[in-house]
Amino acid sequence: MALGPVLGSFAITLGTRDLIAGSRKLADGYAAPGILAAALCLLNMVFVALYLKESRDFSEQHQTGEIRPTSGEAIWRVVSHANEPASRLIWIYADRYRRLSGKFFSARPFSECALSSNEQTSVISSYVGAISVFARVLLLGRAVDRLGEANLSRLGLILLAAGVVGMPLSRNLPMLAIAVAMIPLGTAFTFPCVTALLSRVTKARERGLYMGLQQTLWRHLSHHRTTLLRWTFDHIGVSAPYFFSSAFILATVSLGFGLDKYARPSR
Repeated sequence: MALGPVLGSFAITLGTRDLIAGSRKLADGYAAPGILAAALCLLNMVFVALYLKESRDFSEQHQTGEIRPTSGEAIWRVVSHANEPASRLIWIYADRYRRLSGKFFSARPFSECALSSNEQTSVISSYVGAISVFARVLLLGRAVDRLGEANLSRLGLILLAAGVVGMPLSRNLPMLAIAVAMIPLGTAFTFPCVTALLSRVTKARERGLYMGLQQTLWRHLSHHRTTLLRWTFDHIGVSAPYFFSSAFILATVSLGFGLDKYARPSR
């Protein structure tokens, strides 16, 4: 996912140029992004086939007479037992923010950059994508070894909140660049650690159920959250979505307290 914005911007740029003088454009309209996306999918399939091992331990089967929780029961468990470690981790993940809607990029800091809407999207996506790749490939593993998943996830949430609130407060392009950089760093430090912790606080036989629930709840809440942010943009001000988003993110930091003891794999 971190490579997506970088490759997408490259594909769009490639599709607007002639590879050979006088030749038809590779995109022939807008085909280049799709072609590169398909190639990346094929590359992922090859990588999975060669290097990815089955994570499920088939020796850990449900015992005879054991009741397996349904998806509905798991959802109710997360809601009704919100203080349990698995529930708290799922709520932290559910508060995950995608990039703010392009409509919000019309806020003052972006306007002062003298970039068109398309240029803003392309430049910011490439910048965020490059930092995401750097953080996940070079920083994440070392940071986890030094701080542990629980501490690193809390640091990531703080960075994410600081980056979001820093965007409308930026007074110049360097300040904006720093604020935007905090967002992919915070995302890289937080959500892989949250997923790793969730795999340790749930039973091996129920990991798939809870990880699927984690994604489902996040996507469901994303729709309502986007609606709320758009409403604040229209009725409060162009900076309001950033302040509300930062407040929501900071509110989840407390959910990670006490999870340090689950950072070690359970036996």
